[in-house]
Amino acid sequence: MTVPTLFATIQGMNTADQKKLVNYWRKTAEHDYETMQTLFAGKRYDATLFFGHIILEKMLKALVAHKIGEQAPYMHDLVRLAKIAHIELSEEEMKLLNEVNDFNIEARYPAERLEFYRRCTREYTKQYVDPIEDFYKKLCQELKLKKS
Repeated sequence: MTVPTLFATIQGMNTADQKKLVNYWRKTAEHDYETMQTLFAGKRYDATLFFGHIILEKMLKALVAHKIGEQAPYMHDLVRLAKIAHIELSEEEMKLLNEVNDFNIEARYPAERLEFYRRCTREYTKQYVDPIEDFYKKLCQELKLKKS
């Protein structure tokens, strides 16, 4: 079964398909993590934060697929994805995910984009990059610990 076919499978996927889906999300998150680091080094701070959202979303979707054996819903809300994946969040992590959710919208839509560009200084971005990286690594560890 190919990855596009996996996306069409909502329930009852077999173990091999489940592993393929988890691996797809994990590998693409890993690629996007490297992209986020490159963007930060290149001073593309708005895009850095957008990719920060993407890597967390993909890792949470990997954990949804792994833990419940189903494709994650088509959504971008990190808090909801964490709940579906049965990830226990501290108050600090909940706050981080809620704030990172905004980067998905602010980087995409023209009305918010210009203000977002102005806000994304090195200092502003750095205050999010480190916690995003820490949470990404926590999710990677959780996926590693949950192997069948």
